[in-house]
Amino acid sequence: MDWKNRITIDPEKRGGKLCIRGLRMTVYDVLEYLASGMSEEDILTDFPDLTREDICACLAFAADRERKLVSIPPS
Repeated sequence: MDWKNRITIDPEKRGGKLCIRGLRMTVYDVLEYLASGMSEEDILTDFPDLTREDICACLAFAADRERKLVSIPPS
């Protein structure tokens, strides 16, 4: 999943937070819903402008960001 085609930044929307396809839905929102136990189906029902690919893009973004974090070796 190439999240770069779905995740956008617009200083005029949501304070410049990472949004999905220019919508007012942020990556953080979707990740928070998933973390709270909402299923993909629940999210798609509550937010009909979103697609499964949008949810996958959020997860791919989070995985890519985690992979790029610097690890501190144990002392």
